[in-house]
Amino acid sequence: MPTQIGELLVKENLITTEQLDVALKHQRQNGGRLGSILINLGYVEDDDITSLLSRKYGVPSINLTFFEIDPSVIKLIPIDVAQKYMVVPLSRVGSTLTVASVDPTNVFAMDDIKFMTGFNVEPVVATEASISEALEKYYGTAHSIELKKVYEQIAQGDKEGVDLDLEQSLENEEEISLDQLQRSSEDAPIIKLVNLILSDSLKKGASDIHLEPYEKDFRVRFRIDGILYNMMNPPLRLRDAIISRIKIMAKLDISEKRLPQDGRIKIRTSFNGKKKEIDYRVSSLPTLFGEKLVLRILDRDILPLDMSKLGFEEVSLKRVEEAILKPYGMVLVTGPTGSGKTSTLYAALNRLNTPETNIMTAEDPVEYNFRGINQVQIREQIGLTFAAALRSFLRQDPNIILVGEIRDFETTEIAIKAALTGHLVLSSVHTNDAPSTISRLLNMGIEPFLVATSVHLICAQRLIRKVCPDCKAEVKTPLQALINAGFSQEEAKSIHTYKGEGCKTCNGTGYKGRIGMYEVMEIGEDIQELILVGASAREIRRKAVEEGMLTLRHSGLAKIKAGQTTLDEVLRETVLS
Repeated sequence: MPTQIGELLVKENLITTEQLDVALKHQRQNGGRLGSILINLGYVEDDDITSLLSRKYGVPSINLTFFEIDPSVIKLIPIDVAQKYMVVPLSRVGSTLTVASVDPTNVFAMDDIKFMTGFNVEPVVATEASISEALEKYYGTAHSIELKKVYEQIAQGDKEGVDLDLEQSLENEEEISLDQLQRSSEDAPIIKLVNLILSDSLKKGASDIHLEPYEKDFRVRFRIDGILYNMMNPPLRLRDAIISRIKIMAKLDISEKRLPQDGRIKIRTSFNGKKKEIDYRVSSLPTLFGEKLVLRILDRDILPLDMSKLGFEEVSLKRVEEAILKPYGMVLVTGPTGSGKTSTLYAALNRLNTPETNIMTAEDPVEYNFRGINQVQIREQIGLTFAAALRSFLRQDPNIILVGEIRDFETTEIAIKAALTGHLVLSSVHTNDAPSTISRLLNMGIEPFLVATSVHLICAQRLIRKVCPDCKAEVKTPLQALINAGFSQEEAKSIHTYKGEGCKTCNGTGYKGRIGMYEVMEIGEDIQELILVGASAREIRRKAVEEGMLTLRHSGLAKIKAGQTTLDEVLRETVLS
């Protein structure tokens, strides 16, 4: 069939002999169907092949998009066979079963189906893309099909055998390919199920995996672009086995179920054709109905280290770069958990990381390792606190210090004194916006004159989802809604708004990826004066806006104007001030 279809396409002048040779070489090296390879290489269209086969073999062609198949007919061919031969049963009349196939000349496939069903098989030809869509539509997604298989194995398997495999050594698991994770036939069913969860999280671009036990069910959710999605509900009886398996991988104590624990899983995987290291930061928490696990996925390859690509407006980026290039002072990044503070701080460090600079960081936990930066993991249980680490840093001749988070008076006081004595200090703090960070520092007990003289810039931020580029379409937004959001009447009339319609790229959500909104407040002379006289956050905000600060809402509006996000996303994360 491969050579036949290639020769037919050459004979019909749809491809050249040279193109066929390239495709056949590609097939020998990588496998796959010749027709699909020719399509992927851009030599022919999907429809060219189906119409050619239809004419040559006198077999009708069909567009499955407009064809509804009776569920009772679908049941005639098992999913394994349908996937193996790329066929879909269409209809049954008497003793004849009509089957859509990518390759109607595959006599082995037709004989197998005839033997299995007991019907005469009448093939029609359809495109590979439409067959794949039909398989997903009628049999379920590849993910749900794999899950069903695993659940069946567990239901039929020997429980003792599963437990034995759960305890197996993990010495050989450091080098794991994505293909092995998904289809390892030698692993116990529980191991296969956990591998499936891990591999699926990578494919879907998740940032976190949540495994949540409840009274009557067990839920697995993925956080994708900041939103949690329910991915699967394994049987409740598998709860303990799944959690134990992950705890073993993370080197946690599986016998301790009453106290929270933290661990790490590190795997090397081949993903999208290249090798990469993935870290899963594992946190267990005892709840009413069992342990809840959250796995934070740390993938250095997707960590944005270029400050110009984080989403800063031009004026805001200029202010941040000027502040971090100063030889001393403090720069604070603020926002709630999951707002991208760590990414911004790491991007700033990456910008400053040169051979002549001594950079020291105190983090809890250290999420990514950087060459040329001295990183310290905080361990409060043995007395290595942020304050203790900072005191040691000052005896290590640093140029730049990063404090993962300012939490208490002692840490803040040492950091501010370091900023006043010739060091650049970067840190994060949990506040809602830039002006209220001043109030937070004063409430901690720091003197106003220390805050005014040490802090050079505060950057508040949020993450919002971006419109999927593959299904982006213009939508009409009511004029009043745009005005209420903060646009002027003139701007609202000229703005074009966009929304994702939902496609495979974005898993039907209309969003793909995230971008930051930033509120960058410089502490100039006028704001220093306001701090010294005890002005409120509202007064400080007013003065900052007068001096050109873009608020979080206005940063979001700029991204709506640029067609990067939707009004709903900006309204979800910001308030008009």
